[in-house]
Formats: sequence, structure tokens, C-alpha cells
Amino acid sequence: MTKQNYRLFQKGENIKFKTHQEFANDVLIGLSQPLKWLPSKYIYDTRGSKLFQEIMKLPEYYLTRREIEILKRNKKQIAKEIGEKEFNLIELGCGDGKKTKILLDQFLKNEQRFHFFPIDISEDSISEFIDCLRKEYPELRSEGLVSDYFEGLYWLSEQNHRKNVVLFLGSNIGNFTPLKAGVFLSSLWKALNNDDLILVGFDLRKNTDMMVKAYNDDKGVTEAFNKNLLIRINRELKGNFDLDQFEFYATYDVVEGAIQSYLISQKKQEVFIGELKWLFSLKANEPIHTESSYKYYIDDIEDMAIKNNFEIIGNYFDSNKYFVDSLWKVVK
Repeated sequence: MTKQNYRLFQKGENIKFKTHQEFANDVLIGLSQPLKWLPSKYIYDTRGSKLFQEIMKLPEYYLTRREIEILKRNKKQIAKEIGEKEFNLIELGCGDGKKTKILLDQFLKNEQRFHFFPIDISEDSISEFIDCLRKEYPELRSEGLVSDYFEGLYWLSEQNHRKNVVLFLGSNIGNFTPLKAGVFLSSLWKALNNDDLILVGFDLRKNTDMMVKAYNDDKGVTEAFNKNLLIRINRELKGNFDLDQFEFYATYDVVEGAIQSYLISQKKQEVFIGELKWLFSLKANEPIHTESSYKYYIDDIEDMAIKNNFEIIGNYFDSNKYFVDSLWKVVK
């Protein structure tokens, strides 16, 4: 991988150290609370990302299949809404690229003029993703940005006057509480220019059993995915979590409209994290919250767009209306 394939920001030259310190601080804060928690974003190291790719293939996990259906059915309409003007295609977070490639194929087929910029805090993820793109799409103009989302967006907005089209797929917004989702969307609006577009994925409220099963697979992949948080703490922060002493549990909160995931201590125990020089005590059956996945009514989505100064261009549903990709325009 050559450095020409991606850009490290000056603020991010020491990005690995910065990320490590944030990880340590977040673990200290989260495990010191009355209701202990760990941020789900730290699940996604190399192992965590591969586990999530396994999750997306599980029969119980309907979300990825529904969104792929949406993009295949509506790729021409999405391309039409973007128009003929040259644009930046920006993806927040690096997945396996399966869904993104549906749009890349359509835009290239249309001979639309665009630059593709995936943004991720992980240099390894960006490097691997851009390498794959270069081999599969030699004609594609692409450059990865190793930075936080908004630092990368501000840089792109200041570099040129091309339209920006931002992809935030896969129900990633569902990992935020409604309050934090509003803050995220407000920050996204500020980082973009008038008439820029964003395509956001939302998982819709539906049958409770179906939603719960998507996060409780029979093979235990989702359990391994969540326990990867403890593996990372043990490896990177010198913790001594015993994974066998924690049970994975996910349930649907009907009031909040969210799947809530936990790792539950199976006994009274103490965990020492060497880098923090801190001993954490856990009671028998005490939970550590690891992830939220909020589900939405379509009215919720429309309210979020209006409150954050976006205009909804189109809502694209799968055939069962389990999921929606919503295309919004920045209005300034």
C-alpha cells in the first residue's frame, strides 16, 4: 500500500496514539459508571470487522439483505437525483464495500464524474479497502482519508466546489441515542455545503421477535462480536477479563425502540486493567452495556431531517418495508 492511496491529516499524524488514549479514557469512564458501558465503536478492530462480515451473512440478520435489495432496485433513481455535475462520493466508515459497489457500478456505467473518498479512523481499514478498489476498479478515482468523519468532511468541502454525496449506510445511525443522532446530523449539516446530499440507512420498527433474533444468532457470532470488546481491552490495555465469565444478552426495549446488548458478569469478580492501573469490581449478574441499535418509525426520520435542516428527496424501501435508505439534501 502506497501513501498515495490515502491521506493522513496533520492532526492525525499521531492518530494511533490518539485513538489508543481515547480508547483507554472511554473504558475508564464507562466501567466507572453505576450502569457500566463500553462504546460499541471499539468492537471494530480487524477481528471485529471480520466478525461483523460474518454477521451480515447470517439468516437471522435481515438488515444487510434488505439494504442490498433497496440499492439494487433504486440505484438508477439515486444516480438520477445526484445529477450530471461532478461530485465527491464520501463514505463514512469502511465496511466490506459490498453495498457501496452497487452504487459505484451504476455511477461508472452512467459515466458520471466523481471522486470516491472513504473516511475511517482506522488506517488499516482504509489501506485494505482502497487496495481492493484499485484492483477491482482501476478506472475509479479514489483516495482514502484517515481521520474522524468531520475533519475529513471539512477538508473536502474546503478543497473544491464539487457537490458532496455522503453515504452513511447500514443503520449505523441506529448506534446513536436519538439525542446523539441529532448532534451527529447537525454536525454533518455544518460540515457540508448547500445542495450536498446524504444517503442514510434506517432500520424500521417491525415484529419484535424478528428484531431480537437478528441480534441473537444460533451460531454465537454476535456474542463473539460483542466479546471482542473485552479481547481488545485485554490485548491493548493489559486487562484480565475472563471471557467465559460473561454471558451475552440482547433484548428489545419497546419504549426506547432499541435493541440493547449487554455482557453480563456470571459471578462476583474483579477485573484489573493494567494500563489504567485500576481494579473494577462487578457483582454477580451485573450488566455491561455494549451496543444500542435504535429502530425508527418513518415519522421519526422525517422529523430528524426537518429539525436538522435537511430536505428529504426520497425514501427508498425494501419490498417488506423493513428498512429504508433516505436521501436528504442540505439546505442553507
